[in-house]
Amino acid sequence: MTAPPSLTHAVPQHQRFLVLFDFDETVINENSDDAVVRALPGQQLPEWLRNSYREGHYNEYMQKVLVYMAEQGVSEDSIHSAVEEIPPTPGLLYLFQYLQSHEQDFELAVVSDANMYFIETWLERAGVRHIFRKIFTNPASFDVTGRLVLLPFHSHSCCRCPDNLCKQVILREYLAGRQKERGGAPFQRVFYIGDGANDICPSLALGPRDTAFPRRDFPMHRLLLEMQQSQAAMFKANIVPWVSGEDIVDCLKKIMEER
Repeated sequence: MTAPPSLTHAVPQHQRFLVLFDFDETVINENSDDAVVRALPGQQLPEWLRNSYREGHYNEYMQKVLVYMAEQGVSEDSIHSAVEEIPPTPGLLYLFQYLQSHEQDFELAVVSDANMYFIETWLERAGVRHIFRKIFTNPASFDVTGRLVLLPFHSHSCCRCPDNLCKQVILREYLAGRQKERGGAPFQRVFYIGDGANDICPSLALGPRDTAFPRRDFPMHRLLLEMQQSQAAMFKANIVPWVSGEDIVDCLKKIMEER
């Protein structure tokens, strides 16, 4: 006699928390675009190219940089090596170890205005690609001529963000989609770890049980301090500045103890 289905099939347990990471100067300790430029023979861009950047059009600018690098003979191997050599931000590998040891509780994703080739290359080298469920970033791949081709992630109507990517749109869509996939169960808390001005927009979508982790003394942190001082600002999430990944682990441990 077979047992009732309710006894043979355990109810799936969902991870309770979502952790979102920026990449440049958050996971890694510098800007990946700057690191890759060092693969050029002269290790820097010509002035005419640097001066071609337009505010809010960084993705378009970086497409031109990659074309120039290909024209200068920079190979895929050179770019790959330059990305692999970027150092992690202090304590971030420790944070990844902690999250992996509690993978039943934490779902991880990257939300970055870098590109897929740089991010996947670095995460693979660090041995942590498998702990991320999703990477949201600009598509990038090498074409038959050996040039790294960069594309915009999406189009959107957010006036705060560059035209190729809005992290808040990504966050809201991901939360809605995952809640549906989880049978209507939302995440208990969302944690957003970043450093830059473009990490403010997604943080505005966080609620009072969520936490924004701005890297101390970086633009995200300074802008959040200004928002806190402004009575008009409606920032709902908790704010926990960090210097090292250990600071984030300490905070997450306290939250885990609240269960």
